[in-house]
Amino acid sequence: MSFIDKADIKLVAGNGGNGAISFRQEKFIDRGGPDGGDGGNGGDVILVGSNNENTLANFRYQKELKSEPGGAGSKQKKHGRSGKAININLPLGTVVYDENNQIIADIIENNQKVVIAKGGRGGFGNAHFTSSVRQAPRFAEKGEPGETINARLELKSIADVGLVGLPNAGKSTLLSVISNAKPEIADYPFTTLTPNLGMVDLDSNSSLLFADIPGLIEGAADGKGLGDEFLRHIERTLVLVHLIDAYQDDITEAYKTIQKELKDYQIDLSKKPQIVVINKTEALSEVEILKLISSIKQVAPKNTQIISISAYSRKGLKEFLGEVNKIVIKQKKKIQNKKDIINNAIPVIRLKDDDAIWHVAKHNKNFIVTGINIERFASRTDFDNPESLYRLRDVMKKTGIFQELNKQGLEPGLKIIIGNKGEINY
Repeated sequence: MSFIDKADIKLVAGNGGNGAISFRQEKFIDRGGPDGGDGGNGGDVILVGSNNENTLANFRYQKELKSEPGGAGSKQKKHGRSGKAININLPLGTVVYDENNQIIADIIENNQKVVIAKGGRGGFGNAHFTSSVRQAPRFAEKGEPGETINARLELKSIADVGLVGLPNAGKSTLLSVISNAKPEIADYPFTTLTPNLGMVDLDSNSSLLFADIPGLIEGAADGKGLGDEFLRHIERTLVLVHLIDAYQDDITEAYKTIQKELKDYQIDLSKKPQIVVINKTEALSEVEILKLISSIKQVAPKNTQIISISAYSRKGLKEFLGEVNKIVIKQKKKIQNKKDIINNAIPVIRLKDDDAIWHVAKHNKNFIVTGINIERFASRTDFDNPESLYRLRDVMKKTGIFQELNKQGLEPGLKIIIGNKGEINY
């Protein structure tokens, strides 16, 4: 399966089923009362984190996913069947954005579930509306429409360690030697065109997940070369390993180029814990290696850890993995402490429910009424049924909407438009 880390998708929850208008028609029972059942709820759209997924390729051609609608109610107060929810498996590290570029979900744990689009509520049947003054209601509610979300999915790989460096620094070779990954390896630049993940077993009880990020070049943060398409995969890594080819013409310039790209990204990635690793040292003397380390120390921040290895000959790999593991453990403890602080924080208390707020505005001699609750109510109203329409008007009177309409000059012959749900001719 090809590696895809971006996708646009439309998620459509199921509509609620319509309530039924029905009256008992049984032998020997005169004037049977209303017995219309309620409609079933529409199915939700649920995002599920899955360890078994590592790409968004499933959404390359499947641009719309729908859950089932609810069934309509029927006579004898039979409730409509609820629509089945649809579960959408996503790789860990998937961030979901809405049309306004706001994050609406962040999938980071296996089996994590997020209801991203809620199914519509089923409409009440006419049996629901009986009362002492309304013994034979001849109306029922329509089912609410399910939510529709136009979402953008972006995968940001979750790994303990991210390997970064110029093309041909030896990242793929290192990953293939220390892990179970089999990345493509060749002696030309940009061999790695997609991030590769590899699990590195340190002992029987511990392991580290490494991510090999495709080679960066100067200007990558601005989209040059492979661009910033893969810099996002470094965002979630705990530690960066900056790999440098020992045979670079100017080793300090190689170091500074990558550091600049990390810093210029939309999030300053250069602040992440980092180990600088000089690779391909199998043919160099200790004096030559120390000279290279000294060169980088002159341009690197104070206390930057710099070590040398040879992925080809496996020289220094055990010590390298030990140092990386120490930093990863330290970072995990920091993250856990932050989580504990957040979990123990005082919860935010909302003083009022925004759903109940409504607004009235006059436009071209018509009146437009908006608000979450009143629009939901209107979506369940059958505007062709006079009794159903009367009930909506009654709700608008009780909530004060008609009082505001009269204040703003409501007169016979004008229209009241409720969101995009329907119109009332006054």
